[in-house]
Amino acid sequence: MTRLMQALFATMVVALGSAAAFAQENRGTPEQRAACTSDAFRLCSAYIPDPSGVEACLRFRKADLSEGCKAVFEQASTGSVRAR
Repeated sequence: MTRLMQALFATMVVALGSAAAFAQENRGTPEQRAACTSDAFRLCSAYIPDPSGVEACLRFRKADLSEGCKAVFEQASTGSVRAR
């Protein structure tokens, strides 16, 4: 029975790791996320950990964003960089 439990545990770890990787997919490059992380905490902490909610909040608060994060959203709106 312990081998079965170990196998189930290993399967759960792999499945959760895959889900976490999928959740990060299409959320911008590491550089783009880094540019907006402080703004997300400063302006939109109520929406964390919902990435869609944080993104919507940041878009709504565009005038209050740091220059780096503002550039990320401007690039996304012109289509030159895929930030989502």
